Amino acid sequence: MALRSTKSGALGAAVALLLAAAPACAQGAAEAAGGVFEGLAGAWSGNGTITMSNGAKERIRCRATYVVKRSGDGLSQELRCASDSYRFELSSDVSSNGTSIAGTWSETTRRVGGNITGRASAGTIKARAEGQTFNALIGVTTRGDRQVVSIESPGSDVSEVSITLTRGPR
Repeated sequence: MALRSTKSGALGAAVALLLAAAPACAQGAAEAAGGVFEGLAGAWSGNGTITMSNGAKERIRCRATYVVKRSGDGLSQELRCASDSYRFELSSDVSSNGTSIAGTWSETTRRVGGNITGRASAGTIKARAEGQTFNALIGVTTRGDRQVVSIESPGSDVSEVSITLTRGPR
């Protein structure tokens, strides 16, 4: 399965996807409380690394706000990220149906968007992000107030993203 991207949307879509999907992986504890996104509302922030297709690496900083639907099975997210050469403003809406997750994402500065699909189970998520010009594989692990996210999009301008997020005080 080939992964593809254009320069205009690669990193924006990748970052949007990773953070839109990230809260879904807290499923184990959330199901007992009501829904897969239960308890994940609030402000998250963190740092990580972007790896370009030529091997160059840049540091990235992100801030996200999650709004969880009352039932805990839906999530809206706003995200801002910046590296030395990129800036993004992203949003997404994700919902769950059992262990399946699905939703949409958009990156406003580059006018790109697409769909998120995947599966969540006991602290992990595996998802695929797709748009007209972008595909990526996403892995997320959540433990308490800490999330570790990885994105792979070989063949795109930004081939890998790795970010660690921490939730702020509740």
